[in-house]
Amino acid sequence: MKTSLYFCTGTGNSFWTAKKLSEFLQETELISIALAEKGTIHINSENVGFIFPVHIWGIPSPVIDFINRLDTDPAKYYFAVAVNAGQVAATLIQLQTLLQKKNVKLSSGFSVCLPSNYIPWGGAESQNKQQKMFNNALDKINRIAASVRAKEKKPPEKGPLWQNLVFSAIYRGSFNRVPRMDKPFFADGKCTNCGICEKICPANNISLVTGKPAWQHHCEQCFACIQWCPEEAIQYGRGTAKKKRYHHPEISLREMLALVPQRNV
Repeated sequence: MKTSLYFCTGTGNSFWTAKKLSEFLQETELISIALAEKGTIHINSENVGFIFPVHIWGIPSPVIDFINRLDTDPAKYYFAVAVNAGQVAATLIQLQTLLQKKNVKLSSGFSVCLPSNYIPWGGAESQNKQQKMFNNALDKINRIAASVRAKEKKPPEKGPLWQNLVFSAIYRGSFNRVPRMDKPFFADGKCTNCGICEKICPANNISLVTGKPAWQHHCEQCFACIQWCPEEAIQYGRGTAKKKRYHHPEISLREMLALVPQRNV
């Protein structure tokens, strides 16, 4: 029973989740959405999973684009894992609606909590807190794998009603402004012109101008650039300089760079 796992990741949480789910399920293929084929997406697998981070309490735009290009088949089993820092809100309900428009059902949808990478609201958690979240997430992923193997059909997981209403409204109001939310990014004096930020951006939103990163206003707000900078030289506004960075400790920079399109620079 082959399963295709399509994932979207910026700082490694969703990639780690996809890798662990693949280990539990076996007979899987892992595909980065950033590297997915152009045009219509054709999938031969019997089971199809989407693993992605929750951005501003909803689905990131690359995942929406991917779903819209998907050649769907009602005979397949579609499921999803929304990776979040504790507030999945109505993200999986949103995905359910998107798939309904493609004439297929979201058979199951799961929330997995992992450490936040949204540094404007706070730096990395302590190692102990992170490890507790990793352990809990691993248990949840094991249960998700069992559910997928059994092809269980269940309502997608969601937050409380107030959260779904309020946070979904914020998502809708901010969605079209996300590409230009890169204006607060800048590189400080610690920048060594290494170019990692340019290479790791899944949206190809960063160009080096006279050796320094410049953001091109088609941002996805994944925060890969700030979290993977080896010198912690990239800032987002004036409040991030002293905040601890976070990317998943079991995911390497080399792995991440292989998951995003590279330009000839």
